[in-house]
Amino acid sequence: MGICVIVPTYNNERTLARVLDEVLCYAEDVIVVNDGATDSTPDIIDSFADRVTVVAYTPNHGKGLALQQGFARARQLGFTHALTIDSDGQHFASDIPRFIEAHREHPKAMLMGSRDLNAEGMPGKNSFANRFSNFWFFVETGIRLPDTQTGFRLYPLKKLQRLWLFTKRFEFEVEVIVKLAWRGVRFIPVPIHVKYDPDERVSHFRPGPDFTRISLLNSYLVILALLWHLPKRLIAGGRILKIIRDEAINPAESNLRKAASIGLGVFFGILPIWGFQLLIGIPTAILMRMNKVLFIAAANISVPPMIPVIIYVSYLMGKPFVGAESLTVLEPSELSLANIHDNFVQYVSGGVLLATLAGIAAFLLGWGLLTAGRTEKK
Repeated sequence: MGICVIVPTYNNERTLARVLDEVLCYAEDVIVVNDGATDSTPDIIDSFADRVTVVAYTPNHGKGLALQQGFARARQLGFTHALTIDSDGQHFASDIPRFIEAHREHPKAMLMGSRDLNAEGMPGKNSFANRFSNFWFFVETGIRLPDTQTGFRLYPLKKLQRLWLFTKRFEFEVEVIVKLAWRGVRFIPVPIHVKYDPDERVSHFRPGPDFTRISLLNSYLVILALLWHLPKRLIAGGRILKIIRDEAINPAESNLRKAASIGLGVFFGILPIWGFQLLIGIPTAILMRMNKVLFIAAANISVPPMIPVIIYVSYLMGKPFVGAESLTVLEPSELSLANIHDNFVQYVSGGVLLATLAGIAAFLLGWGLLTAGRTEKK
């Protein structure tokens, strides 16, 4: 079915041989990635050399790089999907058929092993870390998964080729699923068994530095989600456009109210309170039950190309308020921040007058156009 199994390993001499024996009972195509092991792991891998494909390098770089090296070799060998399984003995190779069956039903999905985090013997720190990871994955993608930290996964390799991934250690497994989710890949949880034997299992997760790296990664992903992914998802889904259209059209709203929303927007857009125009204007529009979409659209009269013109006209209209002390401005290019500071009263008084007159004009023009072109709903 175009699937291989990738086993990344680093100093797992206690469990590696058993894991490979069990995996080879269920899969013929196995890639073992030796991530710079310094114990007897290389010797164990050599004993399986005629049955597995080996990728090896030194020194140790982390699980993330090991997985990426395994994915690269899998693509070279022509595989379309890669099933990853940890070499510390916690996973059961007997669950591989579950992934194969789920893959038949969902051939384009990312399959995630789902452990029973409430099972007896589950380390408390694992349960907490997983709940922590699940929460941030939901914040970053809007997708709820029962287990985002499992290493037992089936990846669609083609989707990975288009991702820019920069992490190299344990945090890689967080970054890769978030960015796959952002690409629209569907996630399917697959129930799996798990075993934590403290006598044989060796974990290379270092709570201090690794948890810090994961936290920093989540901070970066949350910011990226808020600035890019979430707006993109809403717009692509048509929800924002639908909300805007419904609010702007709103057949139950009168022409008078729509025109007033436009006029109020122009007023706040020009009002000389830069940086606070929408902060004050939007609550005012909500309080006055204005059309929020029309208000915000009109308030954007103060886009960068218009700002010098607005300031220039504000100075001209403010001259009568300061008399002989007024600043004479011949063209917008002569204005500077120093002018505003030294002639603040002229600018503010003219700006308030301009905002008022422009708001009234926008209201009258909008009301006239709406009355002529739109029949109000009775």
